[in-house]
Amino acid sequence: MSHWISDPAELRERLDAAAPRVGLDTEFVRERTWWPRLALVQLSLDDGSVLLADAQAPGIPEALAPTLADAAVLKVMHSASEDLVALKRACGVLPAPLFDTQVAAGLGGIGAGVGYQRLVQELLGVSLPKGETRSDWMRRPLSPAQLEYAEDDVIHLFPLHDALEARLQALGRHDWLREDCARMVANAASDELDRWPHQSLRAAQFLDEAGQHRLLRLLRWRDAYARDTDKPRNWILDNELATTLARKPPPDRDALRRQLQATPKAPRTLADVVWEALSTPLPDEAEAPPVRNEDRDKGALRALQDSVGALSAELGLPDGVLASRRWLQSLLERQARGEAEWPGPLAGWRRRVLEPRLSALLQRAGDAPAASV
Repeated sequence: MSHWISDPAELRERLDAAAPRVGLDTEFVRERTWWPRLALVQLSLDDGSVLLADAQAPGIPEALAPTLADAAVLKVMHSASEDLVALKRACGVLPAPLFDTQVAAGLGGIGAGVGYQRLVQELLGVSLPKGETRSDWMRRPLSPAQLEYAEDDVIHLFPLHDALEARLQALGRHDWLREDCARMVANAASDELDRWPHQSLRAAQFLDEAGQHRLLRLLRWRDAYARDTDKPRNWILDNELATTLARKPPPDRDALRRQLQATPKAPRTLADVVWEALSTPLPDEAEAPPVRNEDRDKGALRALQDSVGALSAELGLPDGVLASRRWLQSLLERQARGEAEWPGPLAGWRRRVLEPRLSALLQRAGDAPAASV
């Protein structure tokens, strides 16, 4: 049975005996902002009740915070990464310790990135509707269909937790899950922007070094401005225009203004700050790792993927759980720079599992002659 809660005192009272665990989910809106706007927090308790906490009601986020931060209360969630950002923004704390059922399903060999409805169907034999995923969760009152959907999103988390916990314990992988979930919480705790945002754009590999530096300047400025003004980054400057300006920069400020005026959805009113960002070198841009040419890396990357795929099959892990293509590409880039550390997702238990298989391949990749971009 679900309870709608807009009174912080009632929420605190109901959560006082929440240990040893709560099921947790959120509904938020992010289409027009950088930061997610928390609308609703759903919590399931061991007594079978479901709390639907109105996050727009004064005091509700603050009333949630002690339970979220309580190390004695396990927070069971599904695909929690965006929910973590929404909760940190609204409540000032993050839910830890965390048990993410989507991550657990991957490590348990069920599937990578499995959705909540599919997982409930597969493990519990319960079919859930998908009806309200694009609802307006900021409106009040919520419709009966929205309330039912919100309740469904947490009512099955405990049975999923029990089934997945038993599976991981039998496989000896519970520590893997604990490590992955702790990293997810740590990532959400960091407000730092990506230091090298140009690395994620495929178009960057076709720019020369100076062009890559210009793109880095624009994207660093864009992301910081979007965060500070709470706007989606592409509302400020989209990737295509940033790459165009980096590839062939206008000769002066007036030429930039004319180019922005002629470009749909360009930041025309920000011409002066865009010019400053484009033309002002960053103090650390000489340290920027060059964007690797994917064609040049293709053979080495394929060899790594094949080895990881074979090991995943041996361990009964779905494709992408042990190491995604993007993680392996990052590993190759670090190897080429002579860095000993492995990228965050591949550190810890993944490195211990993978290094005996990949060390020789990485050595050969590191010894291969570099080519110009």
